[in-house]
Amino acid sequence: MSNQPLPRITPFSQLPKALTGIEGLDEITEGGLPLGRPTLVCGSAGCGKTLLGIEFLVRGILDHDEPGVLMAFEETAAELSANVASLGFDLPQLVADKKLRLDHVHIDRTEIDETGEYDLEGLFIRLGYAIDTIGAKRVVLDTIESLFSGFSNEAVLRSEIRRLFRWLKDKGVTTVITAERGDGTLTRQGLEEYVSDCVILLDNRVIDQITTRRLRIVKYRGSTHGTNEYPYIITEEGLSVLPVTSLKLEHTVSDEVISTGVPDLDGMFRRGGLYQGSSSLITGTAGTAKTTLASSFALEACRRGERCLFFVFEESPAQLLRNMATVGIDLQPFVESGQLRIEASRPTLNGLERHLVTIHRLIGQFKPQTVIIDPISNLVSVGSHSEVSSMLTRLVDFLKVQGINALFTALVSGNRAQQEMTDEGISSLVDTWIHVRDLEGVGERNRGISILKARGMAHSNQVREFEVTERGIRLLDVLVGPTGIITGASRLAQHIQEQARQIANEQEAERRDRDLERKRRVLEATIANLRTEFESVEEELRRVNSEEQQRHSTMAEERRQLGHSFSDHPPTTPNGSGA
Repeated sequence: MSNQPLPRITPFSQLPKALTGIEGLDEITEGGLPLGRPTLVCGSAGCGKTLLGIEFLVRGILDHDEPGVLMAFEETAAELSANVASLGFDLPQLVADKKLRLDHVHIDRTEIDETGEYDLEGLFIRLGYAIDTIGAKRVVLDTIESLFSGFSNEAVLRSEIRRLFRWLKDKGVTTVITAERGDGTLTRQGLEEYVSDCVILLDNRVIDQITTRRLRIVKYRGSTHGTNEYPYIITEEGLSVLPVTSLKLEHTVSDEVISTGVPDLDGMFRRGGLYQGSSSLITGTAGTAKTTLASSFALEACRRGERCLFFVFEESPAQLLRNMATVGIDLQPFVESGQLRIEASRPTLNGLERHLVTIHRLIGQFKPQTVIIDPISNLVSVGSHSEVSSMLTRLVDFLKVQGINALFTALVSGNRAQQEMTDEGISSLVDTWIHVRDLEGVGERNRGISILKARGMAHSNQVREFEVTERGIRLLDVLVGPTGIITGASRLAQHIQEQARQIANEQEAERRDRDLERKRRVLEATIANLRTEFESVEEELRRVNSEEQQRHSTMAEERRQLGHSFSDHPPTTPNGSGA
């Protein structure tokens, strides 16, 4: 037994990887395929095995300057070049630039002698020469079943498969080997998946007449990876895998608040609007102005100077612009300036994966700060509820990671309107949930709006009636009567009654004012009469007092004069002499 110590592996050691350049695949493999090791890509016919291998080579050449070798056992170089030309891959040009080596190996079982001497030495020589000629870093073998069709001895077959994979490892090239799926096994031989360092399974299935493709990482030695089934599609730009982003929910958040586009609705939130980068949902029955609210949100985003991407599944762009213009929401100038982009299509045009990839691609191209989808409920027509929920989960996560303001609208069926739930199960994913509903009154239907939830923000618990006017949406004040909220004609009747009561109160106040004025004038007249009478009495008293004083003065003067007269002429005695 050897006593040599094992190599020390630190906790931070990572397996070297080669980026594939395939959208989404590098994310779920956490960095790409194992560098310098073989990867097995297996699947049934039509699932895109060859395309994945070719795109792996082309992206390596264009993005990382890593030359590659494609050795095909079924299709010729001309056929492969023609098949991928529609994807924008110019294989002949890459060959001319000596960045790519195409080699077609024809193997015919009938031409092989039954001597048991068939082996892969010729392949190793041929492949080694191709690799050394251009200094290849990447190799694709397509497909391995044709290569091993010459082996009738299973023991020799297993030995040669191991030898091939060991030779590729020793060569140090990052290799993609495609294989057909077997009956109950990943491959026809049932051995390749065991000697491969990484195994990717591609599946093409049809459910309810809708074709869906799924990708799964079966194994990846020395590395963690996504273990779920991930939908993927083949577009005009190549392969696109749709991973569930932000699995750890580590996206950043903002404290900045933005407007909904309806000032009265902003007032129902304690902070006056929605958080920047949050996701919002508007649910309601048909005709409750969900699209109008979404358009108001788009208009406000454009006014803030943001780019807005508006996905519409029920109206054409021209119809949406016309309808919104009639209610004072003029989006046309922003469409013409390129600030607002409206994408309209029927959900049944593509499968769920195609819609999601289209959204991802347009977001990558247009770089919007706001994304609106109206309505997401139509997506149920192209997938089951679980599939739609999974697709929307990935979409909501993607938008949150990107810091994009997201707004979704969803139709709630009439029999479920009171439950305030959605078929898509997205209500628990979004940050803000706004519900619009019909408020039925006496012979009429009106609209009401309420906030069911707003994460991280206090909000009103009222159901507010609102109107769609020529100047947009206007929320009305809440009127509560004996039986609940008063809306519509009842609101008008209540308003008329209040006006009548107000007029009666004003008239009663005016009557009281007139009575008071009348009493004031009577009192003032009485006071004036009393003052006049008092002045007369006062004048009379003054006159009497003056006369009395005059009389007393006169009498005093007379007495004084009488005294003087007596002193000047004393009285005489009867005999004529003095006293």
